[in-house]
Amino acid sequence: MIYNYQYRLYLTTEQKLVLNDWLRICRYWYNRQLGERFDWWKRNRSYTDSCPLVCHLPQLKEKPEFYGQKKQLPIIKQDLVTVGWSGELLDFNSVPSQTLQEVCTRVKLAMERYIAGDAKGKRSGKPRIKNTARYRSMVFEGAKLHSCSVGAKWLYVSLPKIGPIKVRHHRPLPDGAKLKSVQVIKKVDGWYVNLRLEDISVPNFQADIVPTWDNSLGMDAVLHENDYLATSEGVKLPSLKSFRQSQHKLAKVSGRKSNRSVGSKPRRQLAKREAKIHQRIARARKDHAYKTAHKLMATGKKVFFHEKLNLAGLSTRNKPKQDSKGKYLPNGQSAKSGLNKSWSDAAFGQFFNIMKYIGEKTGASVVAVNPAYTSMILPYKDEFVFTDVSIRKYWDEELKLWVDRDIASSVNVKRVGLDVFPTIKRRRGNPVVISSTTNSTSKLVLSSLRGLEKPTSVCEASV
Repeated sequence: MIYNYQYRLYLTTEQKLVLNDWLRICRYWYNRQLGERFDWWKRNRSYTDSCPLVCHLPQLKEKPEFYGQKKQLPIIKQDLVTVGWSGELLDFNSVPSQTLQEVCTRVKLAMERYIAGDAKGKRSGKPRIKNTARYRSMVFEGAKLHSCSVGAKWLYVSLPKIGPIKVRHHRPLPDGAKLKSVQVIKKVDGWYVNLRLEDISVPNFQADIVPTWDNSLGMDAVLHENDYLATSEGVKLPSLKSFRQSQHKLAKVSGRKSNRSVGSKPRRQLAKREAKIHQRIARARKDHAYKTAHKLMATGKKVFFHEKLNLAGLSTRNKPKQDSKGKYLPNGQSAKSGLNKSWSDAAFGQFFNIMKYIGEKTGASVVAVNPAYTSMILPYKDEFVFTDVSIRKYWDEELKLWVDRDIASSVNVKRVGLDVFPTIKRRRGNPVVISSTTNSTSKLVLSSLRGLEKPTSVCEASV
């Protein structure tokens, strides 16, 4: 299995200057290749739905491709390269050749995702010309690991043309792991290194687990008050809201920065402080995702079902409303903006990716299912009860049972994963249950819901 370990670098002044120069050269090489491709597309584009007034055939040029652009490197290395707009001189011969070749691979992948899409056919946006803030990493092949220092507090990584670099060894490396490549990243608080390791002792995960009612767990994304997730076992996990906790401090620093003149030293200092706040928010959110995922894996389940959320659609703006005179009317965007901020702060997409990664290491499967109607149906009767978002609980007079909306939704997500959810169709605009399999799961659902009038917290569930 291949995975990454990240450590912090402690560089000397000379090493920092060298890495900054290399990063500048790699960024220029990336933008130059991207500019060549954009220029070729612009000059050789012909529209199918229109014709220019003056028809002419442009001079045909060879299309910039991966191998063609890579062949430019020996020619560029013969002399210093002058940056057109600044007159800066760049020495391509100082950067390791494999690092420059990896930049060509980045451009190739960016254009392929833009033109053809990824393996699933999903296309990304047009690649951007990178500035200092957007191009921050380099990949090195042929790096070597040296033995740790006394006390195992420091590790030394040898990079081509630089030599050994001091690394803070806060996490022990797995025994028998082989170093494949090294990625050096520049962040706002210093330099970091990603060690790409191959561990033969950990086999690649193969999802051949047969899900059952006992070995599976359903999860519902709550995003209500202080709740983050609800599970089919009756446990609600708390949210962190890292951005909400720091947004006032961030707004204060951002306002002070906007009042400073562009290019001044105070503005640069405030921009660095603002970036550190953003970094602290992102790190807290990622730490919360890892801890939550490990708590779920500690339940001993082998299959985890979660909602396949359309996060891009959930965080879009409302459509504008206009009257007959063209005047814009209130469309609820003020309230929707707060909801969009909460979706971004929760970062469910990042959490499910992290959980899938941890599941592969522990031998568990994480599966996304269609959440249609799962939050509206009572799981042991297949009746539409939670028809409005304001209905958070339901009292069953016949069974004398309180049913929590989020817990019921997580149970339904589990039923969808096990393929025992009822078939639902719309008739005259209203959803109707066509075929139901309630009899096979009603006893199991009721046994899970008994005694869950007040959902337990993580601490109470672990005792």
